[in-house]
Amino acid sequence: MEAAIVAAKKEKPHWGARKIRERLLRKLPHAIKVPAASTVHAVLDRHGLVSRASRPRTPAQGTPLSDGLNPNDLWCADYKGEFQLGDKRYCYPLTVTDHASRLLLLCEALESTREDLAFPAFERLFRERGLPLAMRSDNGVRFASPHGLFQLSRLSVWWLRLGIGIERIRPGHPQQNGRHERMHLTLKQQATRPAADNFLQQQAKLDAFLEEFNNERPHEARAMKCPAEVYSPSPRPYQGLAEPHYPFQDRTVVVTSCGRICLHRKKINLSKSLAGQAVGIRQVENGIWLVSFMSYDLGYIDLEEKTLQPVENPFGAHAEPTPVPALSHSIEAPGETEASNAGEQLANG
Repeated sequence: MEAAIVAAKKEKPHWGARKIRERLLRKLPHAIKVPAASTVHAVLDRHGLVSRASRPRTPAQGTPLSDGLNPNDLWCADYKGEFQLGDKRYCYPLTVTDHASRLLLLCEALESTREDLAFPAFERLFRERGLPLAMRSDNGVRFASPHGLFQLSRLSVWWLRLGIGIERIRPGHPQQNGRHERMHLTLKQQATRPAADNFLQQQAKLDAFLEEFNNERPHEARAMKCPAEVYSPSPRPYQGLAEPHYPFQDRTVVVTSCGRICLHRKKINLSKSLAGQAVGIRQVENGIWLVSFMSYDLGYIDLEEKTLQPVENPFGAHAEPTPVPALSHSIEAPGETEASNAGEQLANG
């Protein structure tokens, strides 16, 4: 039977499993039992005869940008381009600056742009300096996932959970993060040429650069003051994550580990970047539910069609991040909570 399924598919390469099954039912003797369409599909998949439609990449878009006039109104984050160390390993410096004062807040030598390295670096920074009102970045995959809803990444979701607004420059417009890019040019000239022999030595060079940049190097745009003379600590301390509450929604649902919402025995794809996060849902009309994350409305669920229709991008300078009450615990697995699969338990709701 498996050979017959494969042969039928090769005869009709554009037909799906249901049509292939119907063709076999008509061609084969009635005494021969033709398997279900799901089994036919599994056979075709096993033989590499199923075309898997990839999820379309969402074109990167910029958001409205704030002026960031005061210290901690706006921080800018980026990875400086990688370079090779003397031991042949590549270094990816993660940098963060305060937009208003030009203070270089973070300059961390990392071995890659992986999220598991970025999260601890940002958490250390938040513990030391507090929280900004907003974070500006480019559209790199660690900051803006091409497959995520509204290009949300796990890192940007974590920032939102902390009450930090997210801003993204337009693709191909690095001048929108010009102050940060100019700092990168200075860093490249003074701290990477030549590169150090290993990560420990390279971090020492980056630390020395940060010290000079902040405390010795005057800035013409700041009346020849050093950034440390202009910067003041954030009044918003980092105290870990608080669970979001949705008092104006009908119920709270935890997004499953595969990025779905389970509602009335139906599963609706939301976004893997929101896996483990609690979202609020509210029925706005029969079979139509509004989905919200923190203070941001994400879109409308059509329960019968099992689809999400996103709203206009709610993130950017025009959107006010919601201050969240702090709990004593810190993050353990950023982007996922201990209830990462609890949403499945609501499938019978």
